[in-house]
Amino acid sequence: MSLSRTSRFAGLAYCLALVAPVVSACVIAPEMVRIPAGHFQMGSPAGEPGRGNDERLHEVAVGHFSMGKYAVTFAEYDCFIDDVDGPVPSDQGWGRGKRPVINVSWSNATAYAQWLSQKTGKHYRLPTEAEWEYAARAGTTTAYYWGNEIGVNHANCDGCGSLWDKRQTARVGSFAPNPWGLYDMLGNVWQWTCSAYDKDYNGGEREECASNNDAKSWRSLRGGSWFSGPLRLRAAYRLGGLPDYRASGMGFRLVQD
Repeated sequence: MSLSRTSRFAGLAYCLALVAPVVSACVIAPEMVRIPAGHFQMGSPAGEPGRGNDERLHEVAVGHFSMGKYAVTFAEYDCFIDDVDGPVPSDQGWGRGKRPVINVSWSNATAYAQWLSQKTGKHYRLPTEAEWEYAARAGTTTAYYWGNEIGVNHANCDGCGSLWDKRQTARVGSFAPNPWGLYDMLGNVWQWTCSAYDKDYNGGEREECASNNDAKSWRSLRGGSWFSGPLRLRAAYRLGGLPDYRASGMGFRLVQD
């Protein structure tokens, strides 16, 4: 019995499907949270334990934007690496997937944001330092968004009382979010911002992103990491690093205009 014309085409399509290369569109856009516009006191009050001389308290106005609900994960970042055939950052043997990507520099993070923008048609970037602190505080004025004490199991750090303290990163979303629904804003991994580090807060923290061509100026990191002491997890704490510096406690999250 001869096959019908429709059946023959169906069989041919099935055979082609078996031998045709599979092209995977591996672009995982981060889940975003809308952050409202507003004013806040950036920095820390004079009496806050651990306060540094680069935490001058000053009022800042921030426009609305969207921020990643989680830090960028290995699952997301590895799509970028596969597509551009770039260097693979080490996971230190802890696993990839839903763990935050680590061992990435400011330059790596900005390259990823540009790639994701091109792939999705949306504009992604690193947050300014002011946007980061505003979002981390989420309307709170305490040292941490859960209060003035580090407490137990609010985050991953050296002294946070979690399963991962001073051992390794935790999967994103392992702790309760801040009041605006952002996870792991404090602890787990330091987060690169787009801002140049300015000890005196002369305005660059508000709107300006450092140039990709400026390789000698420090960039600001925020939030502390799995090996940071509790005082470094304070919302106001600041760290500076060169744009090509990488470490097992450094990651990032994105914002979208």
